[in-house]
Amino acid sequence: MTTTTTSEPKVKPNENYKQELRDARKKTAKPILWLGIVSIVMLFAGLTSAYVVRADNGNWLLFNLPDIFYISTAIIVTSSVTMVIGLRAARKNNFALITLSVLMTLVLGLVFCYTQYLGWSELWHKNIVPAGKYSNASGSFLYVLTGLHMAHLAGGLISLLTVLVNSIRRKYNAENTLGLELCSIYWHFLDILWVYLFLFLLYIR
Repeated sequence: MTTTTTSEPKVKPNENYKQELRDARKKTAKPILWLGIVSIVMLFAGLTSAYVVRADNGNWLLFNLPDIFYISTAIIVTSSVTMVIGLRAARKNNFALITLSVLMTLVLGLVFCYTQYLGWSELWHKNIVPAGKYSNASGSFLYVLTGLHMAHLAGGLISLLTVLVNSIRRKYNAENTLGLELCSIYWHFLDILWVYLFLFLLYIR
């Protein structure tokens, strides 16, 4: 007596699953990022409004911004340019240029952080400190505003490092630029935010 075994037909993998997943991420990732950016904008809008109100109340120390902050501004603006080059390279499947551009952006971001540190050190040596008996509200606001920007920039640097690793692995191409786009949007936002803060601190006294 022979027995025959029947096996159930194997379920074929959904060939469109990966594409559907990419499409879903693309639809949700950017709105979530923009929501986060709006919340950051509201935070800095509140802080700069408080700055203006406090400045009008008197006992406000006037001081010049460190010259290194001008260099900081030029550096972060340049880093946005290199990020644009990287995104354009991805759309042309130029893998070497993607990696080079992201690496340059990361390096410029680190140099920006160093120039910020130099600026804070210069202010500190002039007794413009964030807290204590020698502190003044104007100096405290400067440290809070620039320090918070640096905190958000740290997130941008982590994102750039992740994108750099992915670019080395050639994960970005003309059909897949989502991660690079998200990082680029956030980095450009940090650039614009710094330019706004720099001009605000420079002209609002």
